[in-house]
Parts: sequence; C-alpha cells; structure tokens
Amino acid sequence: MKWMRFQIRTRVEAEDILVSGMQDIGLHGAQIEDHVPLTAAEKEQMFVDILPDAQPDDGSAVLSFFVEETEAGTLVLDGEEKTPDEVKAGIEEQIEEMRQYCDYIGDGAVTVYETEDIDWINNWKQYFHQFMIDDILVIPSWEKVEIQPDGTPADDGPTAVFGDPEKKPFNLVFHIDPGTAFGTGMHETTQLCIREIRKFLRPDTKILDIGTGSGILGILSLMLGADSVVGTDLDPCTVPAVSENLEANGVDPSKFTLHIGNLISDQKLQDEVGYEKYDIVVANILADVLVMLTPSAVAALKPGGVFITSGIIDGYEDTVKDAMVKAGLTIEEVTDQGEWHCVTGRKA
Repeated sequence: MKWMRFQIRTRVEAEDILVSGMQDIGLHGAQIEDHVPLTAAEKEQMFVDILPDAQPDDGSAVLSFFVEETEAGTLVLDGEEKTPDEVKAGIEEQIEEMRQYCDYIGDGAVTVYETEDIDWINNWKQYFHQFMIDDILVIPSWEKVEIQPDGTPADDGPTAVFGDPEKKPFNLVFHIDPGTAFGTGMHETTQLCIREIRKFLRPDTKILDIGTGSGILGILSLMLGADSVVGTDLDPCTVPAVSENLEANGVDPSKFTLHIGNLISDQKLQDEVGYEKYDIVVANILADVLVMLTPSAVAALKPGGVFITSGIIDGYEDTVKDAMVKAGLTIEEVTDQGEWHCVTGRKA
C-alpha cells in the first residue's frame, strides 16, 4: 500500500486554522511537527527513560496529511478521484483563500511525497536482541536460547549478540515482549535500577514500582525473590504488557497489582496504593518528575525503606538529592552508568 504525503510549511499559531481548512477539502488527520516546549503538565505525563531532544522554538511548524493511493495512482478525497497534482493545487488554493483573513500562515509552501506503508508495529524488532544485565539474560519473545546444564549458552545457540567469548554464565532468564510503547531494559537507567533493587531485596520485600511500563522492574523483582509488587502507570497499555510478560516468565499474577493513574496528584490512587507499606519504592522516570513525585513516594515507603530513582542525566542528580532530603530521606548512595545516575535515599 502506498500513500501520498502533502506537507505544508507554516507557523505554530496557524496550525489549528490550517487543519480546519484542509478538512474542508477532504484532508483529515494531520501530523503536526513543531518545537513548542513541553508544558509542566506534559512533562508530568512522560514516565519515560529519556526526555526527547528539544530544538529551540522558532515558531515554525510543519503539517502533513496522508492520502492512500489507488492502484491506478489516483487519490480519493470525499468519494472523488483526483491526481496528486490536483490535490496539491486544491491545497494551495485553499491556503491563498485563507490568507485573505489570516495573515500568520507564514510560508505556506506545499511539498508532495510518496511513502510506502510500513509495518511499524513489528519492524522495530530487528533492532532488539537478547542481551545481558550482569548474570541476567534478557531475551525477547521472538528469540530463543539453548541453555547448557551449567547455565551457559549452548555453543550452537544464538549467543553471538553477547559479544562474550568466555560465555559468561547467567543465573536467570527474563523473557520480555515490550511492544511498541515501552522500553526493553537495555537502557542504562533501567539497568541501574535493577542493580540497586538487588542490593536491598529480601524474601519479604514489598515493592512499589512507579511508572511500570512493560513491568521489567517489578517482574524481575518477583523472579529474584520479592514478596509482592504494586505498580502504577499513566498508560492503559501497561495492563496487557505487564500481563503478557508475567505469563511469559511464569510469574504468579496475583503477586503483581497494577493501578492506572497519576500518583503525584490523584488522592484516590494514593489511598489505594497505601501509606508506609513498601520496603522499596522505585521510579525510573525523569528528574523533573521525580522531584514532584518524591513526597508521594516517601509517604508510601515504610520507615527504614529505600526510594530508588533513576532516569537522571548528568547535572540533575543534585536536584533529585535535594528533593529527597527535603522530604526527610537520607541519601544512601548514588550510582552511575555512562551519563546516567541512580539516586537512592532511605527513610528514617
């Protein structure tokens, strides 16, 4: 399947009116690209490892509209067949009409591209292969590994990706299918969290995982011997992702309770999660969000428990440490991997 992409160069302030004007000629579902900075509320929603790179906001914007191409090479808009040139001419005519009452459209140049229909849902899998986190083998659902009795990969197994000529033994195999919405565990911030959790993990440990995603931290904790895990996340896609990864690893789902919502501002969720219940609270998010999250995390933590935070890039570790100290925690340690940091604080 092929699509024609009609791209309009414009200004941020004209985005809405252009989208509305294009709907009048049969173009729907705009893709908008600009450099408008994220608001505080948007940052709060971004429970991710890495904040997207932001270029300076110069006020420019690009709108793209996609129209499916027929086998004959024509396009269908509102039931009428048109050539790409006719559609482009219609867009340009509409823009000129709008300029009569809207003087902030900017350039208004229209560019046409042909693009192939790509299987975005599965195409990314070619870049994710099994890898090691210390003695843990993390392997996607579409790969297999043969294990010898001593726990090392078999000679004829798909182990070249390890790059380890000594075939370092692994003690645990963690199966994951992250889907397109969540991380795989390859990022430094996730690995920092895993190592830190292992330092404090005991058989009776109860864990709160804030920003659960695909459930990597919580499920691995259960496999390593934790008693139970409660997870929170903003994204409803977390529910099937965690469920599938629990099943893939043979972990009892009754030990993992998941809540969808914002622990920073949702009082009902805070009550459901509970207070002074957890030996470990872990959050692999962003420094700005961690600062806002710290009071709620500390409230959920048992006396003597630890708050493990990651997702902190160079230069922001002191910001997180200050928030922890302000909330009554003592800094236990700071660990590093590359340009990323993990700050752990203990509740008195």
